[in-house]
Order: sequence, then structure tokens, then C-alpha cells
Amino acid sequence: MRHFAVIGSGPAGFYTAEALAKAYGDNARIDILDRYAVPYGLIRFGVAPDHQSLKAVSKRYDKVAETEGVRFVGNVAAGRDVSADELRHLYDAVIFAIGAPHDRKLGIPGEDLPGVVGSAEFVGWYNGHPEFADLEPPLDSAHAAVIGAGNVALDVARILSKTAHEFQGSDITAFALKALERSAIRTITIVGRRGPHQIAMTPKELGELGHLEAAAPEVDPTDLPPIEADAALEPGHRKSITLLREYAANPPDGSKPKTIVYDFFAKPVRVEGDGRAERLIVERTRLDEEARAIGTGETYAIPAGLIVSCIGYSTPPIPGVPYDESGGRFLNDHGKIDEQLYCVGWARRGPTGTIGTNRPDGYEVADQIAAAMPPGSDGGKPGGEGLDALLTERGVKATSFDDWRRIEAAETAAAREGSPREKMIRVEDWLATLGY
Repeated sequence: MRHFAVIGSGPAGFYTAEALAKAYGDNARIDILDRYAVPYGLIRFGVAPDHQSLKAVSKRYDKVAETEGVRFVGNVAAGRDVSADELRHLYDAVIFAIGAPHDRKLGIPGEDLPGVVGSAEFVGWYNGHPEFADLEPPLDSAHAAVIGAGNVALDVARILSKTAHEFQGSDITAFALKALERSAIRTITIVGRRGPHQIAMTPKELGELGHLEAAAPEVDPTDLPPIEADAALEPGHRKSITLLREYAANPPDGSKPKTIVYDFFAKPVRVEGDGRAERLIVERTRLDEEARAIGTGETYAIPAGLIVSCIGYSTPPIPGVPYDESGGRFLNDHGKIDEQLYCVGWARRGPTGTIGTNRPDGYEVADQIAAAMPPGSDGGKPGGEGLDALLTERGVKATSFDDWRRIEAAETAAAREGSPREKMIRVEDWLATLGY
């Protein structure tokens, strides 16, 4: 019998557990640990609440969790409740799939002013992440700036622009919805250091901005390169640029109260304001031969009482696990960190790719483990029984997948009209529902 611990219950974690279960069958016991009492990680706390079709992938993860020999162990954090060395003693292999939940810093003066938040914080706020439920982002200004040129920036801009009616069918938290309904924001500026050809925005997400009830996108035609240059782009990317060209050709006519402005070739250099963020100072850029943004020396101000930075994430270090400070992820060679230690997903490669990208990632690492520890072999590790004894000794109240089902049922029962669930936000509420 082999015993494996997968640390993290987001997409990378579940795909890895699925791969291990297929490789070993009855010859393995797999524990999926998560610091929170509820599973799904990025699916619950990161995917936009109005993208319920993306969240449906959790049904696949349910099947993994219900597989014989697979167990969800919630409310247990590696590095807090059990160390990496202890996990190595308990399990044949430990696979870190903890994602990259920390915002990267802008590294500019004024970013610590109230009103400047990272996308992990802001997205966590409207998605009901327990660490960010009390964020209270300032929505009392007419202007907001979103820094970044990827899908997260699009999510943030879209959420700031939608009407309450457009959130029907979503699982946005009630307090975020109320705050957004009262929002004074009328202009959302998406700020990108480089140009349209350098965006990392997919057509589906970009296209949604053209169908909002109360907001219209605005693109400066002079920012777009010659249309002939689009031919060299990958088809999906080309489709995104085509959408930008359509927005440029059809500027807002004033019939909608909100505008989403694309400001390309703009590098943030500082945040200014009297005790809070009031404006973002940017430097106009140009691209060099390698498509890098080069400052021109020209600066200007973008008014913004709320500034959301969507420039990437980092994986938090865990004592005893080799870490790449510059890359913000675990040091690894094709997913292997050290003897018995592996990593998958964003903790392995950084915050890139889609939810589905994590599947081949997890299967590759599972194959490495199976090659090193062939199915049918026995490592003599105590596995889950040893973990349970350790947690009991330390007074840690772990939750199971059945416990999650009880929490899910309570959230569904409390759902307001038009929403699939009313998320519990507080850790203590999760545990109280379970009678802890």
C-alpha cells in the first residue's frame, strides 16, 4: 500500500488525486488536505461568480473525492497544523497544489494608500473568501483603474460594471452585491503597459464587455497596430484583437451610464492622493524590437478612487520546502521538488494557463511518482491514520467531504432568489454548521 498527501483541493489538487487513483487503484490511499473546511480552491474563491459554467467542473472533482481510497481532509494547513517534514514521515509522497493566492506587488510609490487593492483581495471579497470578506473596497468615487492585461482584469472590470439584474444566477456574495448596487463608479480604466497585441485576454471574456446592460467598452483606434499585423497572431488571440477593433469602431454613444476605457501603452509609476488613492500616475510607453515596454518620459494622471492591481500572483513559502523567491513558486524540476516532495499547478509553474491546464500537469507528476514507487509496492508509511492521530493530539478539528456536503446543503437552503447558494464566509460559521 502507498500513501499520498495532496496539499490543496483546487483544480491541480483534484486532477493529481484523480491521476494517482487511476494509476494505483486499490493500492493507494490519497488524502487531499486543504487549509479551509471547504474544497475546490480557485473554483470557489477565484472563478468569477457570474461564470457558473466554469464552476461546474467541481462535479468532476466530486467524483474524485467519492472514489474509494480518496479522502478530503479540510481545515488542515501544511506548515501550520502539520509540517512538511512530518508529512514526509507520514506519506510516501507529498504533492503541493496550493496555487498562488498572494498578490504580486506593483512596486511603486503610493501603492499602500487605502483604495489600492490586489486582485486576489478584490476577487476574494466578492467571492466570499474568508480572508477578504471585510475588505470594503471604496466604491464612492466615479473612477476606478484596473491594472493588467489578462482575464482577471476583465473579470474585475466586468464585475464593477454589471447591474444587479445581470448577477441573477450567480453566487456573488450578498454583501458584495449590495455594495456594487450602491457604487458610484462610472468609468473603469483598464491600464496595460504594452499594446493590444500583447494582451492575454481570451475572446469569450473580452466579448462579454460588448453585451453589458449599463456599460460600453472604449478603445482608442490609434492604439491598434495595422490590421495586416493580426495575420501573424494565433487564431484565438486574433479573435480577441478583432473584438478590440470592433470596440474601437463603435465608441460609446452615451446611452449607457458606465464606460470601460482601455488605456494601452501606460506604465503605472505612482499612486497619489490625500490619505487615500485619488489618481494613478502612468508613463506613456512604446515597444522595442522585442515587444518590451519602454518609457517615453511622458506622464499623465488617471483619476481613480479604487485601483485594483491584476499583475499576477505568488505561491506562499512553506518551511522546509525549497522555494524560488524570484519566481514566487516552489523550486522544482518538472514538478519534483526533492525526495518525496512534488508540486503541481501554479505552485509548480507560476500563475499561467487555464483550469484545464492543470490536468496534464497533475497526470505528469502522478506518472513520475508511479515510476518511482510502482503500484503494488509498499512504503510502510502510516498515511492517514498517522495524520489523524497527530491532528487529534494537537486539537485540530479536520473536516471531511461529508462535512462539506452539509455546509453545501446549508448554503443552498439559505440562497436568495436567483442565486444557487448563499456562501458562508466565516471559518467559524463553517465549523458551527458542523457542530464544532
